[in-house]
Amino acid sequence: MFEKTNRLLVPVAALLLSLFTGNVLAQTGQCGEQRNVMVRALDELTWKQLNAIYEDVGEEKYDEAYEDLLKMVRRAGKNEYLQAVMYQALAQVEWSRKNYDESLRYFELAVGLDTLPDQTHFALMYQIAQLYFMKDRYQDSLEALGLWFCKVPPDQVSSHAYVLKASINVQKEDYREALKAIETAIGMEAEPKENWYQLKLAAHFELEQYPQAAATLELMITRWPDKKSYWLQLVQVYYKLEQEDKALAIMAMAYRKNLLDKQSDITYLSSLYSNKNVPYKAAEVLEKGIRDGIVEPSKSHWTMVAETWYGAEELQRSLVAFQEAGKAAEDGDIDLRRGFILVDLEDWQQARAALDEALRKGGLNDRRTGEAYLLRGMAQFNLKNFDAASADWVRAARYESTRDAARQWINHLREERLRRAS
Repeated sequence: MFEKTNRLLVPVAALLLSLFTGNVLAQTGQCGEQRNVMVRALDELTWKQLNAIYEDVGEEKYDEAYEDLLKMVRRAGKNEYLQAVMYQALAQVEWSRKNYDESLRYFELAVGLDTLPDQTHFALMYQIAQLYFMKDRYQDSLEALGLWFCKVPPDQVSSHAYVLKASINVQKEDYREALKAIETAIGMEAEPKENWYQLKLAAHFELEQYPQAAATLELMITRWPDKKSYWLQLVQVYYKLEQEDKALAIMAMAYRKNLLDKQSDITYLSSLYSNKNVPYKAAEVLEKGIRDGIVEPSKSHWTMVAETWYGAEELQRSLVAFQEAGKAAEDGDIDLRRGFILVDLEDWQQARAALDEALRKGGLNDRRTGEAYLLRGMAQFNLKNFDAASADWVRAARYESTRDAARQWINHLREERLRRAS
């Protein structure tokens, strides 16, 4: 975007030269109105005095330059042309001193006298447009700039003028005009500036032109591939356009470029994989994020990893993640879930250990407590610890949700004992 700085857009030496030589080809004041400016030139003494003053400005002797110019203004008398020259010079000095209010006042006085040559006159109008912009006088800035565009030959209009026009229109919330101006500026340069594209992108967003925003962001990530924000914005735009495959592809590319360095980035990518039914990648990304220290090793995150590995049918990896989740959990629910998997795998030793931990931590409701005793009884039974199995099933029978299953296992144990005794 256009930056509000104290940089002079028109070199001082060029302005001074135009005052001395005077270019007064027929031009217009307002669009459609002709300026009647007579050919003028500075006398040699005034030229030398001004030249000395501008040398002081170049050496940052602003106070001396300002005082000398005030003396010259007083000596100018009723000579409006000379007054305009002095006002212009005073404006330049005040600009250099960052006294923008005074600079604007002097520029307006110089232009208001309407006696300066066209090259100088319209160059000052451009600077006035800049100062209006800096003072948040956006309509005045747009009008001054519009007149400048009207009078300056097209081949002398730089891309920066269109950036200024775009910036003004953004402040006026006229995003269509801002877009036209910034696209013109971009088209004029082989290497447009990054903030120009940022302005263009902002206009597309304000106008809800999401396909165009996506196209702009695609270009921006090729020009500035290490700017994570552009990748994430492009993902969001694709998602808004319901192009989930593209959103996932861009997020995955950013991940491979090591741009995703925040917890929210990693969890979002993992969720995108899950939404597209790719649980293996979802679990892999999230677990690596935890182990790399990007994602907090909390119960919820490890549980998410465990569940996703389970969905990918990677049971051993799911068990490892559930074990990590259990370490961070205050109650026994996670250990119970681990116990279910270990029972399915018929890893009775580990199942008993997990269920021991679940019951030790507690915090389970009646249904889950009954399930824990029931499962631990199964593990004890398969480890040939029949008395311990019986005790667990008796406990499980106290809970309504597991009563019938516990009684069946107790009957099964009785039959097994009879079989062994015969």
